[in-house]
Amino acid sequence: MELSDITRAIAAATSIATELDLPANDAIVLHNSNKLALRLTPSDVFARVAPVGEEVAEFEIELAQRLAEVGSPVCALEPRVDPLVYTRDGFAVTLWTYYEPVTPHVPPADYATALERLHAGMRKVDLPSPRFTDRIAEAEEIVANPDLSPELADADRVFLSGRLEGLRRAIEDRGAEEQLLHGEPHPGNLLSTKNGPLFIDFETCCRGPVEFDLAHIPVAICEHYPGVDQELLDDCRQLVLAMVAAWRWDIGDQFPDRRRLGEGFLRLLREGPPWPTLDAVDARLDGL
Repeated sequence: MELSDITRAIAAATSIATELDLPANDAIVLHNSNKLALRLTPSDVFARVAPVGEEVAEFEIELAQRLAEVGSPVCALEPRVDPLVYTRDGFAVTLWTYYEPVTPHVPPADYATALERLHAGMRKVDLPSPRFTDRIAEAEEIVANPDLSPELADADRVFLSGRLEGLRRAIEDRGAEEQLLHGEPHPGNLLSTKNGPLFIDFETCCRGPVEFDLAHIPVAICEHYPGVDQELLDDCRQLVLAMVAAWRWDIGDQFPDRRRLGEGFLRLLREGPPWPTLDAVDARLDGL
């Protein structure tokens, strides 16, 4: 969010919490992207705030409740208030339990076990959700429309469009079993708590092969996840690189230094395999 939106979003979240008898004298920004994550004190509430219409908050709440019921490792909703989407001043606010971090990083084996448990729980939840190909289509629209990606050179536009289409077809042709997925289970969406690793942020939830989720996490974690189709995982890793490349060229993208990163992702795609994971990409591009 832009600074002016952040100020308004914080005001919306703190006023809602206060009216719900959750004291919110201060708000600490934990993460800022398309959605703002806040720690409200002294009540210690984790608030997630997004512009109305740019979130899937009701879906997230229902999914989190269902997953908790089947024992999945997910962040709990704030128990002191009703599990609702609260709106104010054009923002949608959801309230969750705040967990004090226990360790900076979750060990790879524990991370893989938590993700395996999440996937097992998701197989028990019958909730309509998009397919992973819908996310590909969103990236393809950015690439295909010069109004959405005006800085993308014509040659790069043709290259990236072809790569997205080819990978979608290759993954679908494998005919792998599909299920409900987190969508982006990267380390930024996993909390290390005294209750063990817990996943947050289900706005990108979709249906697809588990390898699509695994493509978002470091290699060391994938090595502990059972029954992985390595060739499918490689295709999914390349797909994730292509989708992120498209998002960095989106004129509305607020990611810092997006032009340099967009060029870097295109370069990695042209270099070919082995396909790096996102954590490895960040390290490589940060050094440029």
